[in-house]
Parts: sequence; C-alpha cells; structure tokens
Amino acid sequence: MNTLILSIILVPIIEIYLFIKIGAQIGAFNTISLIFITAITGIIYARYEGLNTLKSGFSQMVRNEIPAYEIISGAAITFGALLLIIPGFATDVLGFLIIFPITRKLIFGKISSKFKNKNTKKNDFIEGEFEDIEDDNER
Repeated sequence: MNTLILSIILVPIIEIYLFIKIGAQIGAFNTISLIFITAITGIIYARYEGLNTLKSGFSQMVRNEIPAYEIISGAAITFGALLLIIPGFATDVLGFLIIFPITRKLIFGKISSKFKNKNTKKNDFIEGEFEDIEDDNER
C-alpha cells in the first residue's frame, strides 16, 4: 500500500485516539487549550528558528559558500510549523522534534548517511594512461 495513503488514514486515527485518552485524563477544555498553546508556542519558536536559519544562510552567501544545510533546514522548519498548526498531539511532537536544532541535525544525519552509503558503493572510475602527442606540422 502506498505510504502516503497509509499516513492519511493512520494519522487522524492516532490523533483521535490521543484526543480521547488525554481528554479523559485532563478534561475537554484543558485538552483544547493545550492544543492551542502548543500550536502558538510552536509557531513562535518556528519563526525564531527560521530567522536564525535565514541569518546563517545569508552569512554563508556573503562568504561565497552554498547554504545547502540552511536551505534543507528551512524547508524542514516549514514542515515542522505545518505539523504544529495541524491540531493533534502526535503531529505536535513530530513538529517540535523537527524544529529543535539538535533533533533536526540527528534526523538529517540519519537521512544523509543513507544517501552517502548508496553513493559510496558505486565507483565509476575509469583507469588509464595518456600520452601527450605534439603536432609536428605547425601552421
């Protein structure tokens, strides 16, 4: 089954389950308040981290370096902020994990190590020798 379809089905089921369990423990009003508080806090922190990433990217551009990490990090922060806007506790936890710099670096390290292993296994080198031939007929 397609991963996207599976996640579209499973994420709301998990969120509804968590709403019911947490709502039974702390009450409906407190659950709704907690959802709004995590969303607002997450958006404020995502904005802060996004501005820090933007500053870091500009400083790398000034030094004539490509801000590859900052571009990927900015996209991840945007995705994390989107997860925080979506009401739910599981998406909030995942959103906060993506927004925090320490866990974001760990996630990027795991993902990049998978891509590095694929690229290092394949060596497309052609070995050979060459000889410099000078043209005797000068024009």
